[in-house]
Amino acid sequence: MKKAFFAATALVASAGTLSAQNVTSSNADITLGGYARFGVLHDGNGAEDGGGTTDITSRWRLQIDASTQTDAGATLGARVRFQVDGNDGTDDINQAEELNAARFFARMGGLEIGIGNIEGALESMPGQYTIDLGLTGHEEDYTVYNGRGDAYSSGGAGASTSNGVEVIYGIGDFGAHLSASDTNDRIALMGFYEFGNFVFAAGIQDSDDDFDTEWTIAVEGTVGLFDFGVAYASNGDEGFGTDVNGNGVIDGAENLGGDHWSIMARFDVGAGTNVEAYVADADYFESVGYGIDFNHDLGGGASLRGGVSDGGSNDDIIADFGVRFNF
Repeated sequence: MKKAFFAATALVASAGTLSAQNVTSSNADITLGGYARFGVLHDGNGAEDGGGTTDITSRWRLQIDASTQTDAGATLGARVRFQVDGNDGTDDINQAEELNAARFFARMGGLEIGIGNIEGALESMPGQYTIDLGLTGHEEDYTVYNGRGDAYSSGGAGASTSNGVEVIYGIGDFGAHLSASDTNDRIALMGFYEFGNFVFAAGIQDSDDDFDTEWTIAVEGTVGLFDFGVAYASNGDEGFGTDVNGNGVIDGAENLGGDHWSIMARFDVGAGTNVEAYVADADYFESVGYGIDFNHDLGGGASLRGGVSDGGSNDDIIADFGVRFNF
């Protein structure tokens, strides 16, 4: 693949100093962590009669990080996840996602090279996930790149089966991330700069899919008790064709490409409690999407969460409520 070849060339050139080092078992480290959540999810668009569905929702995620350090100070490692969803908002209440494909990496100083189930430049870009609405994230309509690029898959292969590679570099207040894969022959680059309480970020992507993200910009910041984010993405051409999952659509289907913008905010309303909200719209939405939630800290890594959203990609009300705890 031509486009990923240049990223792979950069990977080989940068990783040359990391190879041929002797690794001792005393430098090895394995870390376990993750979170669990459970509660109630209502999806107003989940039934043919228009009444929607209300179900118990749950998720259990265990993340395994293994690494070792060479004599030269380079860190070599890998990450995998085991995740089980009791209900993700679909009609399949007993859906289970097993161990995913691994992401491997080599890191030294501010440079990191990853292969396999890569994180993806656009997915990792500041301003794409300023908030995490409610217990389940709802449809994440506030994420303007809209999943139209490579990203780490919690329950699948991600780009591990399509030659996924990435190069990440950070120095001071500046960071950059280059990623590429055979999926739609993608290559993406993003950069960000932190200035005081603000972060400015921009990303571009070349892809063979007409509906993949072309470019995106975002600003995140903090003003007093408010955290905010404003983001925009140009997600391909307006029109009909193959959707972002590679499924064909017929003439007369809804538009699949175009502009996507989002305004997000988070603010404290009391001790241990904050509220998040967003407004987002895209050329491929039937209506403007918006939502609001609350998060209350229970201590010990646990929190009480709930949210309501409407419009956007779902074009109907989604509501959830429950508990999340980290471990």
